[in-house]
Amino acid sequence: MDPPPTRPEDPEKKSHAGIPEAEFVEDVDAYMNHPDHDRKSEDVLKQFDEMHSKYRFMELNLTQKKRKLRVQLPDLEKSLELVKKLKEESAKKSGNGLPAHFLISEQLFAKATIPPTKTVCLWLGANVMLEYTLEDAEALLTQNMTVAKKNLGIIQHDLDFLKDQITTTEVNMARVYNWDVKRRQAAKAAGDAIQ
Repeated sequence: MDPPPTRPEDPEKKSHAGIPEAEFVEDVDAYMNHPDHDRKSEDVLKQFDEMHSKYRFMELNLTQKKRKLRVQLPDLEKSLELVKKLKEESAKKSGNGLPAHFLISEQLFAKATIPPTKTVCLWLGANVMLEYTLEDAEALLTQNMTVAKKNLGIIQHDLDFLKDQITTTEVNMARVYNWDVKRRQAAKAAGDAIQ
């Protein structure tokens, strides 16, 4: 099995699927003394918290997409396998048909024989079904499987990137909070020393 594809890395910009990269705060004093922050830790923490919430929302969406693709893949594999069996059966000269069991309701099956055929109907979604030749159906299902596997790899790559951004944001929040606690303790100690 081939390794999942990854997004090409752009050395100048490490954003994946529109996910902004979280900047790690190396020097908290310098970061908080920046004119944009004006040493107000509440505002900085609020910004980090908003970013953290956005990352979590993106993670939820990507996880749902991943789950949907993981459900689709086995269905595509089963459909492709069935189309190949129908193709094999139609290539045989005897043409007795393909024995099958159809699900009528939960735990209730019926026996049937699928006669040799040159076409098959595929559900495309949104209550749309189209008839394809067996060759076209096999090509379509193979292409859909390839795209689904590629998308699954990309989504996993984006989820990994997103988890790194969530961790970075959480570490930044902790560092700014700890900086603020130390600053307040120092201010209190200085106030006590003056008295």
